Amino acid sequence: MPNPNNEATRRVVYEKSRGLTDTPLTYCPGCTHGTINKLIAETLVELDVLEKSIAIAPVGCSVLAYEFFNCDAIQAAHGRAPAVATGIKRAEPSKVVFTYQGDGDLASIGTAEIIHAAHRGENITVIFVNNAIYGMTGGQMAPTTLVDQKTSTSPFGRAEATTGKPILVSEMMATIPSATYIERVSAHDVPHITKTKRAIKKAFENQINGKGFSMVEVLAGCPVGWNLSPVDSMKFIAETMIPYFPLGVYKDEGVAV
Repeated sequence: MPNPNNEATRRVVYEKSRGLTDTPLTYCPGCTHGTINKLIAETLVELDVLEKSIAIAPVGCSVLAYEFFNCDAIQAAHGRAPAVATGIKRAEPSKVVFTYQGDGDLASIGTAEIIHAAHRGENITVIFVNNAIYGMTGGQMAPTTLVDQKTSTSPFGRAEATTGKPILVSEMMATIPSATYIERVSAHDVPHITKTKRAIKKAFENQINGKGFSMVEVLAGCPVGWNLSPVDSMKFIAETMIPYFPLGVYKDEGVAV
């Protein structure tokens, strides 16, 4: 039997993607942003577009993504990533341009930007990370916070009578005529992470092939913001988030599913 301590018999089974820099991730323990970053980085390498990709990182947990992606990147004001991506893609149409946005960013502060970028059919890729809370800025209630979910600004739980129900972004985006591809996936376990990788890859392939606007919504965990352990936060996604935010393809090639 080979000696595992013998360097001559060792083989590499996994390496960090060259799509990521060597900067240590600064996400909280148990946060799934790191997993999603890895999937994007691997995709850019596999599609051989890393060197011509440009990431747009707005305010929120995504704000330091430009430190982690090993490609050009620009920071945008909170919610304005789709507008910035539009300008870059129109000025440099040969580049692969993507935004990396949280739910407080995309579904609240930047709602107008994301809706109108899709309505214009901008040929960009949007990665929308939905963890149902304002994670970085203090754990406040977000547009995607679930009814009865406790946050720093809803300590007794979100009340439907006064704040309504969580916004269903993918369902809304699928109604936009010029949107090409909309899918909701999750990063709470390995089988779903595999599906998330496929969705992200398709969204980038659509842009490369000039098919127009694509958005992948990823249900993600925020153990610190939710006041849960990393294990329990993954259970929260599976048992509480997914029933309200059903996974699946909501639009593909311009056809609502």
